[in-house]
Amino acid sequence: MANTAMIRKMPATGAPPRLNALSEWSDRHFKWLLVAPAVILILALSIYPLIFSLVVSFINYDFQIPGHAYVGLKNFRQVVFDPVARWSIVLTAMLSAANVIIEFLLGLALALMMVKQFRGRGLFMSILIIPLFISPVIVGQAWALVLQRPFGPTNYILSQLLGWDVKISWLTESPWLYFAIIAADVWQWTPFMFVILLAGLTAIPSNLYEAAELDGVGGWRAFWAITVPYLAPMMLLAITLRLLDTIKLFDTIFIMTGGGPGTKTYTASYYLYTVGFTQFHISQATAGSWIFLILTLVVVTFLVRRLLRAEQG
Repeated sequence: MANTAMIRKMPATGAPPRLNALSEWSDRHFKWLLVAPAVILILALSIYPLIFSLVVSFINYDFQIPGHAYVGLKNFRQVVFDPVARWSIVLTAMLSAANVIIEFLLGLALALMMVKQFRGRGLFMSILIIPLFISPVIVGQAWALVLQRPFGPTNYILSQLLGWDVKISWLTESPWLYFAIIAADVWQWTPFMFVILLAGLTAIPSNLYEAAELDGVGGWRAFWAITVPYLAPMMLLAITLRLLDTIKLFDTIFIMTGGGPGTKTYTASYYLYTVGFTQFHISQATAGSWIFLILTLVVVTFLVRRLLRAEQG
């Protein structure tokens, strides 16, 4: 009799009530179950380290001093009043601006040249984007070898072209070392600008240029009246993405100059690396990272707003 009563209470599917309820719950929350692994991974690898770093910036987390005492804003003050930190932010801004402007102008010029069909276009484009696939460490080492005095060929080539003996220490003399860093970065990342801007140019309807030509509008007038307005969102996108990457400039500095001579080539990333992993002042480096993050967010927020306005306009 007991077995008969249990059989009557079981659903028609033959599954126990508990399994049935679990199946119904999983069906209702199926979409959340799919994203749960990704959310857990993000929390474990991103959110937790971010919160932990914020905590570390307010304590004395120094390998040379025992204990983790609360110090308030002391670490932030040390970074703010450190002349090397201020110089690193200024240098980062200068190098980032120079890199992005030069790469944008060269990338736009190449995109305007390559938007038209011609023989060998595919081969030329393949050669242009090769630097994108090379590690920044390799790029820095290659440029260091090319510019290194007296073994690098750069001074010899300039001497032959200019007609006098050129003896420039590209990696140790100011301002030539900044030109060397910019040259290496521009060589590698101009193709990035080129690819994005070329995609934007190919999306502009050709009939607009045909109508402008019929109206007697051509050359620069068509460029400013048609190309620039339609390409503006892609321009801002390329500039924003490239700026986000170039403000983290570290690899090229580490290989080519090692931050020297002295602290002349200390970018923000190299400064934080030196403080945190050479001097082992982890709390100060973490506080500097948060200051750098806030400054970056301000710049990025401004650019994103301009990008959204350009898309809406």
